[in-house]
Amino acid sequence: MRNKSVVIAGLLWGCLLFAASVPGTRAAEDAPGEDPVARGILAKSDEIRFPAEGFQVDIDINSTTPDGETEKRKYRVLSKGNENSVVMILEPAAERGQIMLMKGRDLWVFMPNVSQPIRLGLAQRLTGQVANGDLARANFSGDYTPRILRTEKLQGEEQYVLELRAVDRGVTYHRVLYWVNKSNHWPRKAEFYGVSGRLMKTCLYEKFELMAGQKRPTRLVMEDGLKPGNVSVLEYDDMKMRDLPDKVFSKDYLKKLQ
Repeated sequence: MRNKSVVIAGLLWGCLLFAASVPGTRAAEDAPGEDPVARGILAKSDEIRFPAEGFQVDIDINSTTPDGETEKRKYRVLSKGNENSVVMILEPAAERGQIMLMKGRDLWVFMPNVSQPIRLGLAQRLTGQVANGDLARANFSGDYTPRILRTEKLQGEEQYVLELRAVDRGVTYHRVLYWVNKSNHWPRKAEFYGVSGRLMKTCLYEKFELMAGQKRPTRLVMEDGLKPGNVSVLEYDDMKMRDLPDKVFSKDYLKKLQ
């Protein structure tokens, strides 16, 4: 009888060791729990940055380097929620007609002289310090699990400092530190980190003006975290609400936009 008990105990111990060795099991145990307060802060900040409904906005991007090199580009973004976006190149004229389509976390670029779309990654560089995902999938709520790290003052105002952890490897950044104003939930600053833990770039949210019924940041300043002095300035203009049916975000419809 005692031998039988020893065997059963050994089997149970073996099962526990096996469960601990399964990657998904340990990851689930180590994953941070949902913080409803942090989630609410992040959602309110996302609503200030961009409308939840369909909208259109033009974005001018000026990128500079310490040695004086400059690059200017202009894009038009059509977006609906956090899952559907179309990004059209307006300038330079030589690239006009190129269009990016985001569906969920799938991103393609369509080029006028290429019959098949090309698959892209959200983290790939678009121009200067701007990644594809910075334009195509800019809301944080759907891509990150937030928690409140601390509160601190920035430019004399009290801020929440949120840590945002990527829900999976398909999002633009692995980890984000995000400063949100305590009194009005305006986004003020973000630090973006890669899988290695290195700071990739910082972003300042500036020049809050009325657009599409809400005061929003119309100027973003992104600086390379590895090569200081490499800066991209994004200027948002002419934001308007639009009724965008689902067919707009389809490969067939993009042919009408080119």
